[in-house]
Amino acid sequence: MRKSTKEQLLEVAHRQFAQRGFYGTSIASIAEELKLTKQALLHHFGSKEKLYGEVLQRLSDRLLETITQIKSELADPKAQLETLVKTNFQGQFEQLEDIQIVMRELLDNQTRAEQAHQWYLRPFLDALSELVMEIPQHPPLTEAEALAFVLQLLGSVNYFAIAEPTLNQMYGRKHFVEIKENFPDQLIHMVRSRFSNS
Repeated sequence: MRKSTKEQLLEVAHRQFAQRGFYGTSIASIAEELKLTKQALLHHFGSKEKLYGEVLQRLSDRLLETITQIKSELADPKAQLETLVKTNFQGQFEQLEDIQIVMRELLDNQTRAEQAHQWYLRPFLDALSELVMEIPQHPPLTEAEALAFVLQLLGSVNYFAIAEPTLNQMYGRKHFVEIKENFPDQLIHMVRSRFSNS
């Protein structure tokens, strides 16, 4: 089935924003790749900011869907978090552009942050923090502690995935594969160490 023009625009925009960031991507370059005019793209989205927002919204929706699915399959919050960590780690290598967009949003957003009216990735971070806070712990984690732990986990996964080409060359393919195979166990160890008394 042929994808709609809007769907094709979003796919190209997703890739270009991942590769070049918000400021390095232009309406003209996205339209040109699809052999469309800038006016055709603006007809669908109105501005580059709105197009970027739609890309981020779709990414956030996918991430939230993963959490919802895991929570529906497992009852224990700690098991949910461990499964989510493994799923997130495996998925990051299949969806490297998603990581690139998240990392670029954090790095490139400094000048736009003060004017931002909507944080598309916040619902995902909030949902993860809520999941962490559901794990029995004494004393219970505060929201700040839960979010700090979530950012540690995500930061570890994202940093490792985005650094793969460099680490692969730095340590050699064979050694890198061994590191990659060991990495999920280290993430689970982080979770279990943090919640050892739950």
